[in-house]
Amino acid sequence: MAHTTRDREKLLVRVRRIRGQVEAIERTLGEEHECADLLQLVAACRGALNGLMSELMEGHIRSHVLNGRQKPTSEQLVAADEVIAMVKSYLK
Repeated sequence: MAHTTRDREKLLVRVRRIRGQVEAIERTLGEEHECADLLQLVAACRGALNGLMSELMEGHIRSHVLNGRQKPTSEQLVAADEVIAMVKSYLK
């Protein structure tokens, strides 16, 4: 998983931010805040997780689906970009 090793610090920062969001959800539940506040926090956390998933999927496609040992053809690059765009739109 070379792409996760290469981007380790950036990914860890994202995970730590998500942890903070989950902790905020826990605090909000414990303090009996309004439902709207809780829903907003959960939506933000879901968005952050989807962003992380999108980034991981893009790295996987570029590192493992496109063969790293050979230069991809222009058709392969276009197809990879289309799949990445589709995944990103789905996870939005």
